[in-house]
Amino acid sequence: MEVHAIYKNFRMSPQKVREVVRQVQGMNAVQALAVLKVVPRKSARAVAKTLQSAIANAENNHGLKAETLKISGAFAQTAGSFKRFIPKARGSAGPIIKRNSHIKIVLSDN
Repeated sequence: MEVHAIYKNFRMSPQKVREVVRQVQGMNAVQALAVLKVVPRKSARAVAKTLQSAIANAENNHGLKAETLKISGAFAQTAGSFKRFIPKARGSAGPIIKRNSHIKIVLSDN
């Protein structure tokens, strides 16, 4: 059975989040939480929060044990971006794109 959790509109670029997400793909869920606790990045805290939510969904909604769960998929996808402008030389303007991401974690009981 597959269980998932999604963290929508996380205020960080998907490229930065993917670096952390790739570290935990295919791991045991409890082991991945331990790894994410020691990763010194802001995105690691968001991925850990999403993973805890997926584990809670599995335990409360489907009666599964946390020790038997494995991360079958972890994704960081592009969300909507904020577009801003900053003044540049000679009266022109330069774009600033503030990117957001969706974090999705899928757990399975193998």
